[in-house]
Amino acid sequence: MKTREMNRDWIATARTLSEALPYLQRYDGAIVVIKLGGHAMGSDAAMSEFARDVVLMRQVGVNPVIVHGGGPMINKLLDKLDIKSEFVGGKRVTDEATMEVVEMVLSGQVNKKLVQAINRQGGKAVGLSGKDAGLITCVPADPKLGLVGEPEVVDPSILHTLFRDDAIPVIAPLGAGRDGETFNINGDTAAGAIAAALKADRLLLLTDVDGVRDGDGNVVTELTSTQIHEMTDSGVIAGGMIPKTETALTALSGGVRAVVIIDGRAPNAVLLELFTEHGAGSLIRAG
Repeated sequence: MKTREMNRDWIATARTLSEALPYLQRYDGAIVVIKLGGHAMGSDAAMSEFARDVVLMRQVGVNPVIVHGGGPMINKLLDKLDIKSEFVGGKRVTDEATMEVVEMVLSGQVNKKLVQAINRQGGKAVGLSGKDAGLITCVPADPKLGLVGEPEVVDPSILHTLFRDDAIPVIAPLGAGRDGETFNINGDTAAGAIAAALKADRLLLLTDVDGVRDGDGNVVTELTSTQIHEMTDSGVIAGGMIPKTETALTALSGGVRAVVIIDGRAPNAVLLELFTEHGAGSLIRAG
């Protein structure tokens, strides 16, 4: 039974809900692709909070698509099985033995755990990988990397079918080759390719950093693709931020309206980004 005594916190909550109306209208029917990784996958509590936010998004008319990673879990099982991993240019060399573990962890352990978390919050999540229904067809990214793939063709028809059924797709970053082989895909790359194929309104890249920083170390809340190129050429954008901004640029060129590199450590970061005037990272637009 609701208590009827008013206090300032409740009034503030009501005001926040009221101020969210234009954003709710703005994203009604929109497609939002979310690359999930880092903190949001680090604990059951964080995953539950993320799942609740995703279910709320679907409840108010947004079509969320979740693409997840799973690197730490893959490393853990490889170590347990005494399978050695090698890296070239920061990317895992994936031979057949490693690929078996990658698929087991991504499509099995991680994907189903996330599906279960969303369904527990009242959503209708459906787990799949890029191999299902011809979603992602790959070519080898680099012969030195083995079974690491680069998306060549993305057919999002299965995702539109799920949208019509009010379902939430949860996608493991795996793809199929033209000869039937299985490819491991970088999670950011897979999310960007899927977002471009869907012409998504937003691609949200959840990370464990608070956004793109300028030369003085300050987070830049809004950037254009031109600025990203300039900051990369000058060395301001470096290290692990480069692949994320490259994914953003590729997605924008493919028709995604905007990309946000978002701090997944912030509580309810996705909701803050979509439904309030406060962002939680760096928004990148074409231009």
